[in-house]
Amino acid sequence: MGNRKKRPEAPPGVTEPTATVPVFGTSVDDGADPDFTSAEVREPGSGQPAVEGRGAWRRLVRMGRPRATRGNVLGALLALLLGVGIAAQVQLTNQRGLDELSQTDLVRVLDDISLRSSRLDQQVRELEATRDRLENGTGTAGEALDQAQRRVDTLGILAGTLAAKGPGITMRVSDPTNALNGPIVLDIIQELRDAGAESIDVGGVRVVASSFVSDRNGSIFVDGKQVSRPLLIKAIGDSKTLSSAMTIPGGIVESVRQKGAEASVSESGDIEITSLHQPTPMTHAKPVE
Repeated sequence: MGNRKKRPEAPPGVTEPTATVPVFGTSVDDGADPDFTSAEVREPGSGQPAVEGRGAWRRLVRMGRPRATRGNVLGALLALLLGVGIAAQVQLTNQRGLDELSQTDLVRVLDDISLRSSRLDQQVRELEATRDRLENGTGTAGEALDQAQRRVDTLGILAGTLAAKGPGITMRVSDPTNALNGPIVLDIIQELRDAGAESIDVGGVRVVASSFVSDRNGSIFVDGKQVSRPLLIKAIGDSKTLSSAMTIPGGIVESVRQKGAEASVSESGDIEITSLHQPTPMTHAKPVE
């Protein structure tokens, strides 16, 4: 310690130079390059040195580095919450059934509706042509009788007083826990009607416009008659349209499975319904003369 030389003092009137202290971008160390540049090379009016070459690139890289600031943490938290919200929305959408069908399912439904519309338009054109022939007197008496007989047959099938056969589907519902109730069976009948079914049989009972469905003590009744399980439903109509109406996502088959039962649908080109409905005599309604 004694051999340490003393620093020579500056002559009178001369200011002793002090060590240059690095100046950062702010009063707090923010990671910028130390400023050892004299005031002569600073940019006019900026107070910052004019950095060129590699130094400028190094400063640009440092400025682009991520920093653990409160803003960054808040942004990451908001992004996480947004991701959770999107996942929840997707799951909710998948559970909405018919309300949120895929594009393929919507196209299939549209095709079914278009097919039914085309079939109805064809029937309308045929009936109008027949009407015109009969009104103009161009049709023969035999043709008029044939038209009348076809009309009687159609009404007999719709009223359930005549047996029917044709293409359609057979639906078998296995329900070991007896969870299937009257409202679900009624929904099946309504969906078949909406899909264009011309004749329906539920467990050997002919279904007509006045039919009703009920349940009691785990048993299902159609028009007051108990139907056996497993439930067998036959419907005559366009087999593709009827099958699509039953198996569409969120439709009848899915509703039955949610109740713990199993349902299967098979298409056929020859469905025969032989059960008949006994019409009830009209008490109040009379035809208009």
